[in-house]
Amino acid sequence: MRVDVPGGSLDIDESYLDATPETVRQQVREYARGDRHTFDVGVRYPDDFTGQVMRAMAAIPHGETRTYGDIAAAVDSGAVAVGGGCGRNPIPLVVPCHRVVAADSIGGFSAAGGAELKQSLLEHEGALDTQTNLERF
Repeated sequence: MRVDVPGGSLDIDESYLDATPETVRQQVREYARGDRHTFDVGVRYPDDFTGQVMRAMAAIPHGETRTYGDIAAAVDSGAVAVGGGCGRNPIPLVVPCHRVVAADSIGGFSAAGGAELKQSLLEHEGALDTQTNLERF
């Protein structure tokens, strides 16, 4: 399903969620308004490396970021492999892969809109202040 988010839209594979499409859409609208910081839906994580990365991403609080290296340490892997796992996340936003950044840049984003959409989502959450935090990248 395609959902509108601040800065663009995302495709979410609802087959990984224990919620109706309307529930997911409603919660995304609440997120976009700033009324929701977490999603209240059951997630079916894959039983593989991508699932491990998704679980680690799901633990990143709204308004915060972690580096690919941070996630790599949590799943006992490498940062490049974690980037691949982030890119295979079938439920972006619900499992917040946009909150994973590189040590020296915002990093990539496999969703349509790429890094610009990722930046918009992080700004929406207050995780990136374009005047202050982007200078570190």
